[in-house]
Amino acid sequence: MTDVGSARVSRLGISARDMAQIAVFAALIAALGLPGAITVGFSGVPITLQTLGVILAGAVLGARKGTAAVAVFLALTLIGLPLLSGGRTGLTALAGPSAGYLVGWIPATLVIGFLTARILPKYPVVPGLLINALGGIVVIYAFGTVGLLLRTDLGVGAAITTNFAFIPGDLLKVVVATVVAKSVHRAYPGLIRT
Repeated sequence: MTDVGSARVSRLGISARDMAQIAVFAALIAALGLPGAITVGFSGVPITLQTLGVILAGAVLGARKGTAAVAVFLALTLIGLPLLSGGRTGLTALAGPSAGYLVGWIPATLVIGFLTARILPKYPVVPGLLINALGGIVVIYAFGTVGLLLRTDLGVGAAITTNFAFIPGDLLKVVVATVVAKSVHRAYPGLIRT
């Protein structure tokens, strides 16, 4: 009988259980794109549920597995699968104004996962909210703003204020991700190796 710690591990240091979790979260991010997207403002950047999946990947799986799940998802979009909201591919999105936001998913997941590991095993709600907001809002918006500056003719002020339309929805995603992560870590302690 094997447990999480003694599960068979590949040469890359990833167990079959880890690979399954990575695949499930990559699929979750894809599924969260199914409802579509709402484009607000003049930037052309859509509001989607997929950032919820990115936040959850870091908060539930941690830095290593969560980042791997996001990387797998992005790789699938880059080879042409229309998994981004609205049926877009990664190449289409990277050529547009949302490029920075997509690139920001990787460091956001790293930040969330790394800091989440520091508050386990209890996963207190307030630090969880702050960690998820830091990665899921601050980090993604920073990369998104740079992407807007590179891919559009917006000035710095306009690129920054473009993010304001996303704040209410992203705050809600942070709350949902925190509640889910707390429940998961209570039910499955040791999911993130600390």
